[in-house]
Amino acid sequence: MGQTSIAGARNNAWIYALFVVCAVLAIVGSLLAGGEESGWRWLHYLTKPTATVLLLVAVLRNIGPSSRVYGLTIAIGLAFAAAGDFFLMLPGDYFLAGLVCFLLTHCAYIWALTRDSRFAADKGIFALFAAIGVVVIAGLWSSLPPGMRIPVVIYALALAAMAAQAISRDRQFAAGAPQKSAARSAALGGLFFMVSDTLLAYGRFRWNIPYNAVWVLGTYYTAQWLFARSTEGNADAR
Repeated sequence: MGQTSIAGARNNAWIYALFVVCAVLAIVGSLLAGGEESGWRWLHYLTKPTATVLLLVAVLRNIGPSSRVYGLTIAIGLAFAAAGDFFLMLPGDYFLAGLVCFLLTHCAYIWALTRDSRFAADKGIFALFAAIGVVVIAGLWSSLPPGMRIPVVIYALALAAMAAQAISRDRQFAAGAPQKSAARSAALGGLFFMVSDTLLAYGRFRWNIPYNAVWVLGTYYTAQWLFARSTEGNADAR
């Protein structure tokens, strides 16, 4: 990491520490809240969106003159994600509302990831992730309610495009380039996000995955932390 990245991490150390605490408690709260009447649901409700909001605060505190557009766009994505967290944790069926919020998150991230690199520059990476997206959708198709099929297809394609763009962008920077560390963080964030949402979808519509909250939220918070860290040391295109 460059000096800007190191300074940003130090300035936000206490926020990242609180984020880790909230993320762990959100997972624990989800595991303990086995039913709608569970006395532990409050812990999940309190900490799940709070963890994402803490990352939003960290990004806003870290935005510098050279990374304003990238940082603000990632912050917008985190704001939509916090709204999505809220909808997905509510009792009742607010899955579609959460899906729309996270779709907007991925659109914001794609916009950020194209500020200093061309969209779909690496055709091979995009072809690979398009194929992965098709396989994921095919595996879910028979289990999806008819009204959810089109929204899930749109979401899966946006998620795959975001992850592919993050990796394609990382590959465009040579080792040692000022933006390489930040680009690598975003690339890993895209991968973790894809794993998290795939597990979420299969756990909701197809399989009963043991300790699902551990895998879904663990990979989700890792992804969001990596995107937040990608704003440290990143510079907007000139």
